[in-house]
Amino acid sequence: MKKKSTSLTLTVLLFGTFIAFLNQTLMNVALPSIMNDFGIDATQGQWLTNGYLLINGIMVPTTAYLIDRFKTRNLYLTIMTIFALGTLICGISDNFTMLIIGRMLQASGGGIVGPLLTVIVMRIYPMEHRGTAMGFIGLAMNFAPAIGPTLSGWIVQSFSWRYLFYLIFPLVILNILLAAVFLPNVGEQKNISLHKPSIILSSLGLGSLLLGFSNAGGNSWLSLNVAGYILAGVIILILFVRMQLKIKEPVLNLNVFKQKMFRLSTIANFFIIMGLYGGMLLLPLFLQNVKGVMPLKSGMVLLPGALSMAILSPITGNLFDKYGYKLLSNIGLSVLAIGTLPFMFFKPDASLVVIAICQMIRNIGIAMVSMPIQTEAMNSLPENLLSHGNAMYNTIRQVAGSIGTAVLITIMSNASATYASNHIDVTQQTSLLFGIHTAYTVTFVLTIIALILLAFIKVPKNNK
Repeated sequence: MKKKSTSLTLTVLLFGTFIAFLNQTLMNVALPSIMNDFGIDATQGQWLTNGYLLINGIMVPTTAYLIDRFKTRNLYLTIMTIFALGTLICGISDNFTMLIIGRMLQASGGGIVGPLLTVIVMRIYPMEHRGTAMGFIGLAMNFAPAIGPTLSGWIVQSFSWRYLFYLIFPLVILNILLAAVFLPNVGEQKNISLHKPSIILSSLGLGSLLLGFSNAGGNSWLSLNVAGYILAGVIILILFVRMQLKIKEPVLNLNVFKQKMFRLSTIANFFIIMGLYGGMLLLPLFLQNVKGVMPLKSGMVLLPGALSMAILSPITGNLFDKYGYKLLSNIGLSVLAIGTLPFMFFKPDASLVVIAICQMIRNIGIAMVSMPIQTEAMNSLPENLLSHGNAMYNTIRQVAGSIGTAVLITIMSNASATYASNHIDVTQQTSLLFGIHTAYTVTFVLTIIALILLAFIKVPKNNK
């Protein structure tokens, strides 16, 4: 593919990825307003993010099949059309159930955009330039959080959360038109079939697992609604894994885990993403429900950190090509841990400037580790396993995000309830603050676990 054509392909796909991630991050600041409009609590409200991540987790295992089976342009136009339909439904929804349905349709289409982009980049760029290209993917993924919270805060405060979707819809239509004209087909299609029993098992297993974690917010961990669903999910996923090892054309080729670099990088990223997605919901709740900050100002607090991620992503991609990912990842996780520490102790009178600085430190750490660790994981795989490795990596990423959100919100809710029951005349804000402190403590521990795991990864000298 010519350089101009390669750049144009990357631009169209980056635009679509930006839209998908902007759509996802707009919900965090808007969550308190949506909870108020529909009369729901945080445990229910988390499904706006969690349901999105769940459907992503269900859809991503099919990306290896979809990318290998269908032409790039046709696949992209189909998934973005589904995404557009979901966006329209969200905007006109008059109840929470309808809003959730729209979000899940969005996830069905938008969730495939990122994995598709990653595979295409791996196919059209040589290994020595993949870090830089992946850095631009990080720019698209991180620029959305840079403007998303502030934009969401302004729209929610000035108009209505519905206008978040009215903003996204024309952007999706524009991207569809650009893709129809400029997006080429990349790679060769294979005449393979989709193993439906595998899809059913993966969907049931992932859905049951997440439902169990989500139910923990209002039920005992030993109850049927929690332990029962989690156990069922684990058993079903074990059956799914056994099936993949036996069938000729697996939905997810587990041979990718034979590569130690891929295996350890994926596990480390699991803990990083758990803390990342959960933390994205905790801060708006702290700012708006504990400090009483308006949505627009809440978004402004998040802006410096998100901008730092967007600016650093291409830079870290270039540094990856020069120095490899081990140094970047170790520094990044250390910075993330340092930035998380203050959130375990912030009081209601904490300075918004200090909060913004600490959040920026967290985001700098994330920018240094997120795309380099994924690039290294993909580089460790042979060409024929790229689509499967990408599908596996992103499936685990989505599962980690879903579980992380559910677990941290559950921990926050349970800790808040326990604190309130043990203290007489305590205010709701005080008990909620205790719950948020507890959840951030867990986030800090997850970061340390990821840092320890990376210490066991021995990178070949030629990979730095």
